[in-house]
Amino acid sequence: MYTDENLNCTDCNQSFIFSAGEQEFFAQKGFTNKPNRCPDCRAARKASGGGRPGGSSYSSRPPREMFSARCSQCGGEAKVPFQPSGDKPVYCRDCFQTRQTSRRY
Repeated sequence: MYTDENLNCTDCNQSFIFSAGEQEFFAQKGFTNKPNRCPDCRAARKASGGGRPGGSSYSSRPPREMFSARCSQCGGEAKVPFQPSGDKPVYCRDCFQTRQTSRRY
């Protein structure tokens, strides 16, 4: 049913074989498009984060800005990743986790 097919890599422009076995695998996975990159370029792209902004390493993200607020439950300092508007309660880490745990049961 499947036969080997020659394709050209969009990155290095080299010819590569899209084998019958690979075609069958792609079909089983539900992939409808043929690969655009040769196996070497696919591996290099995957290793570099797949072309996504920030790559595959989360450490390359800038640190998240944290804001100080008063915990609505215990009154202690709460550091949150958003600017509190004052119209909703804000909880410190410990109170937030306690509330989450008690909601599950």
